Amino acid sequence: MPSNLNPLGALPFRFRRERILIVGCGDVGLRVARQLPRNARLMALTSSVARVPDLRAVHITPLQGNLDDGASLRRLAGLATRVVHLAPPLTDKPEGRTDPRTLALLRALRLRSLPRSLAYGSTSGVYGDCAGEWVSETRPLKPHTPRAQRRVHAEAHLRLFGRATGTHVHILRIPGIYAPDREGGTPRGRLLKGTPVLRAEDDVYTNHIHADDLARVCLAALWRGKPQRTSNASDDTQMKMGDYFDLAADLYGLPRPPRLARGSAQEELPSTLLSFMSESRRLDNTRLKRELRVQLRYPTVAEGLAL
Repeated sequence: MPSNLNPLGALPFRFRRERILIVGCGDVGLRVARQLPRNARLMALTSSVARVPDLRAVHITPLQGNLDDGASLRRLAGLATRVVHLAPPLTDKPEGRTDPRTLALLRALRLRSLPRSLAYGSTSGVYGDCAGEWVSETRPLKPHTPRAQRRVHAEAHLRLFGRATGTHVHILRIPGIYAPDREGGTPRGRLLKGTPVLRAEDDVYTNHIHADDLARVCLAALWRGKPQRTSNASDDTQMKMGDYFDLAADLYGLPRPPRLARGSAQEELPSTLLSFMSESRRLDNTRLKRELRVQLRYPTVAEGLAL
C-alpha cells in the first residue's frame, strides 16, 4: 500500500538506506568502508579503470570520474546521503594556493538532493609553526607551505557549502598517519636508511594518529559531527620527532638515528623533510573526544607501533 506520509508512496529500500560516497578511497578510505554498517550502500569515486575490480571485491560500487574533470562528476549528484572527502589537492603545481578539486566536487553535489553530512580530511599543517605550543581548533591559521594553504582554501569553501545548503560539514585536521599494515606507514624504512633527526635542543613536537582510529573518527564526524565544525584528529602522544624515531628504533631493534644541528640538517636533508622539521605543535584533541565521543584504540603511538 502507498504510504500516507509520502505522496510518492513508500520509497524502495535502496533509497531508504544510507548511501556513503568516499572520495579519495585510498588506504584510509578502505578502512572507513570496512567499519561501515553492513546495510549501508558504499560507493567510491575513482579515476582509474584498474581499480574497479578491487573496489568491487570489497563490496564498494565504483563510480568512474575525475576530480580534475568537473563534467565527469555530474553522476555524483543526488547519489549519497553522506560523503567522506579524503582526496588531496593537486600537487603538480607546488606554487598553487587553491584547491580546484574540492570546488569541482562541491559543484557536483549541489546539482540535486544534497548529502546530510560531509567529513573532510584536512591537515594539521594549516596551523603552521606554533613553537611547540598546545593547539586547539580555535587557533588562527597560519599555513607556511602551499600544501597547507590549499587545504585552508578547501576548508573555507566547504564551510560556505555547509552554511548555504544545510549539509553538516565537519573538518578533521589530521597529522601524520601511521599503521604497521599501511604502505610506508611506519618509520622503519627511514630508520633502515639512517636518515638523521634533529638534536634535542633543535627538535620539534610531532603528532600522529593510527589509520584505523582515523577511519573511526571519519565515521564519527559523519554521524555525530556538529555542522561547520573542526576537530583535531590526533592521538594523545606528546613526543618530539627525534624521540619518536628513537622509540620506533627501540621497538624494531634497530640503531637509533643520528642527531644533527638544525644548520647541518638544512644542508643534508631534502626540502620536503625539512618542512616538517620546521613546524612544532602539540594538537589538543579534547573536542575530538568530547564532541565526537571517539575512544581511540591506539591512544599513543607506542601502543600503535608495538603490534
